[in-house]
Amino acid sequence: MKITDVETICLRVPALNERCEWGEDAFIVRVHTDEGITGIGESDTSPIAARGMIDAPDSHESSCGLRRLLIGENPPEIQRLWDKMYARSNYAGRRGLGIHAMSAVDIALWDIASQYYGVPIYMLLGGKYRDKIRAYGTFIPADTPEENRVIARRLREQGFSSLKFGGGILGKNPDTDEAIIAAIRDELGPDFELQIDIACVWRTYGASATMFKRLEKYRLNWIEEPVMPDDMNGYAKLSALGISKVAGGEGLTTRYEFDSFLRLAQPDIVQPDITRCGGISEMRKIYDLAEMNGVKLIPHGFSTGILLAATVQFLAACEHGDLMEYSQSTSPLFTGLVKNRIPFENGYVTVPDVPGLNIELDEDMVEKYRMN
Repeated sequence: MKITDVETICLRVPALNERCEWGEDAFIVRVHTDEGITGIGESDTSPIAARGMIDAPDSHESSCGLRRLLIGENPPEIQRLWDKMYARSNYAGRRGLGIHAMSAVDIALWDIASQYYGVPIYMLLGGKYRDKIRAYGTFIPADTPEENRVIARRLREQGFSSLKFGGGILGKNPDTDEAIIAAIRDELGPDFELQIDIACVWRTYGASATMFKRLEKYRLNWIEEPVMPDDMNGYAKLSALGISKVAGGEGLTTRYEFDSFLRLAQPDIVQPDITRCGGISEMRKIYDLAEMNGVKLIPHGFSTGILLAATVQFLAACEHGDLMEYSQSTSPLFTGLVKNRIPFENGYVTVPDVPGLNIELDEDMVEKYRMN
């Protein structure tokens, strides 16, 4: 079997000159083969920029576009192709955007291999530890405490036993933050599992420590990304406070960055995004690093049903992969792009026992939101 093309699809819901919120754009890759098997992957990144990493012509031996590296290759040789892409694109792509593009390709290669061998991806990863995975719901908060009460109540009634909110207004004003958190905690009760995502808005250890102490009475399960990912000393000092668990890592790529983060930042929870960190192949190595450091891995995931399907297959094959994120985005790219998106039911997501990611895209939606 040979790769014949690497197709890139850039999607965006708002117009290019309008503000884009999380979940409102997408970068999708389809890897085509001469045997008619097509694999699909995605990266939660800047779509147009990521497309350049795949479409670019070669500059020299260490700065190559990924498409030219992959045409004619045998797709089930996933690790060899990962190593080839990493080595031959390392001038432009050793971290960040280059790894994002590689992540999308890697997921597509696992999709192809799984279809080719006729077994679920979790079987290729070593087998299934669980039939279903507990999921927490993530939403972008509304502007007022009462609106957020309504959202939290609705999600609890849908069966969620754990919720997270972040982005939007959160992190901009300490009084507003506390009012929203207090309202949601009051609505859900003192023992409901609740966490927040600050998306690095607090910036510094000092500002974060002040808010950690101020919010201690609300018994938050974890506080996510209070400071920038490079501020490993700030992370470590916040973890040492012992107030709330500290989580982070969604913006990091490869085992190399995660090795440093785990050792130096000392997080309680590490959150690689399978569509950014290097794909399924690299996520396996990051999971092992987390286990060796005694840190819980709970993947980040706030994009389309492609990310969702890949994350489910990965966690099913992890001994301690028992919690995942389930986006509550209202973007059509989450709600409708994947016509057969894995559903949330009664607190859990069921692991599909089918070959491949089993993704059916709404092609009309692809054409509607495609960026040329």
